[in-house]
Order: sequence, then C-alpha cells, then structure tokens
Amino acid sequence: MKITIVGYKMEKKFSQGVANDEDTELINFLISKGLDVVTSIWNDENIDWSNFDVAIIKSPWDYHNHLNEFVDWLERIDKLGVRVLNPVEIIKWNSDKHYLKDIAVKGLPVIPAEYLDKDSSFSNHFFDLFKTEKLVVKPCVSAGAQNTITVSRNNFDERSAEIEQLLKGQDYMVQPFVEEIQNGEWSFLFFNGKYSHCSLKKPKQGDFRVQHYHGGTISYPVPDPLHIEQAGAYLKSLPQSTLYARVDGVLIDHSFRLMELELIEPYLFLNGNNTLLENYYQALMTLVS
Repeated sequence: MKITIVGYKMEKKFSQGVANDEDTELINFLISKGLDVVTSIWNDENIDWSNFDVAIIKSPWDYHNHLNEFVDWLERIDKLGVRVLNPVEIIKWNSDKHYLKDIAVKGLPVIPAEYLDKDSSFSNHFFDLFKTEKLVVKPCVSAGAQNTITVSRNNFDERSAEIEQLLKGQDYMVQPFVEEIQNGEWSFLFFNGKYSHCSLKKPKQGDFRVQHYHGGTISYPVPDPLHIEQAGAYLKSLPQSTLYARVDGVLIDHSFRLMELELIEPYLFLNGNNTLLENYYQALMTLVS
C-alpha cells in the first residue's frame, strides 16, 4: 500500500511559531511502522497520483486561496481510485463555513451566525440581532483568521466600508464577538472518532486571534471529561468516518460551544509524542485495512 501525506508549497507565515515539523515527524513514525509513505504537494503537476493507494490530506494550508482548483484536484484523484482521507465529500462540505448552519440545524451548540452573500450589503442591525456591542466578520472560505474583522458600534462607519469592499470578493459570515475567547480556544483532537488529546490556544494581549502566527500561545491542560464528550458529539453527526478531526470551541457557562470543525488541514499538536502518533497510526490502520 502506497501512501502519500499531502501538503502545500511551503510559506513561512503558516509555520511561523510552530516548534515541531509535524508532517516530518508523522511520516517518520509511519515509516517506522513499516508503511510506504512519501510526501507530496497537492498542486504539483509532475505527480502521477494513480501511483498511490491512499492520499492523506494533511496540510494543504493554502487551499482556501485556490478553492476551485483544490476541489477539482480532489475529485480528480478520487476518480483515479485513490482513497482520500478525509473523504472528499466531507472536505468539500467543510471548506465553506456555511457548514456551521448545517450543524446548528441538528441542534448542536454553535456560535450563532448570519451569512452575507457576495455583493450584498453589511448593516448595523446585527448588533441588535445578536444583542451585542461587538461583531466578528469573516470570509466563508478562509483559514488562519484571514480577512477576519471585528466591528463595534463605535467604529461601524469606519469598518463597514472595508467590509463592503471585501464582500465584492466572496460570501462572509457575521457572528457576535465571544468574550470567552480571551480565556482560550479549546481544540479537541479525534482520530477515527476516538478522542486523543487537546490543546488550549490563547490570544496575545489585546488580540482575539489565537493562531501562533498572530502571537497566540498554546498549552496542554487536562480537559473535563464532559467537554470531551460534548466535543465528540459533533463528529457523531457526520455521514462518514474521518481519519482526523479537530473540534475547536470555547467554554460558555462551563459548556463547550463550537467555533470551527476542522476536517481539512488542522495542525494536530502531535508534538513528536509517540503516544499521540500511535493514536493516529491505529486510526489509519483501522480505516485502510
């Protein structure tokens, strides 16, 4: 069985502040288990994808800037008979944040959101709708807080012009600003639906973005078993099993609330830990054996 771990053409901004080369550590671990594994770049035109039995979509961290091309590539290798993990349909669904509406409809706790179509107008009625003084506006297709903007009643006039300009490019979503983000965003990692570990990402002082390249910090506290169970409920709603899933959210009134369900290219916080790498390996073997 020939396996490829799929990444992207490296850009420093995405790896800045990450202590571990997670992909290399994962590949070396899988090779040590006797698997035939190589790396590849998803949009490398020189690769014959039919040579692979399994393509693990690991870190295509630029996919959101080339979404149509990325989806075409996924469908192409799927038609070649390559087993894609996570499944192509799951990835396509997860690539647009409208998926949060689907999750909310199933009754699972999600930060509330409204959606703005491309070329539509942004208005101040969202403050009253969400009963908040501060909003977060973000693209429906994005990663790493790209073009994510906070808007308050006080700076609405200043910010609205910027948002109107961004709306000329794509759909956006509007959410109430969640003050609990200052306490950190929890990331629960599951492999083939089984809980493995978690991390807690906190924004730097005066910011709301938790990503490491925006100055966020990462710790690894022991979570409450109840919150693990609550995070796992989102995966049970999926139509297919996933090799990996990162369930990101915040605690509001001591209960987990989803912000993002990461099923395409999440950093997994494996940190070279053999126990966590073994969890990943066992999940992979269950799915492909």
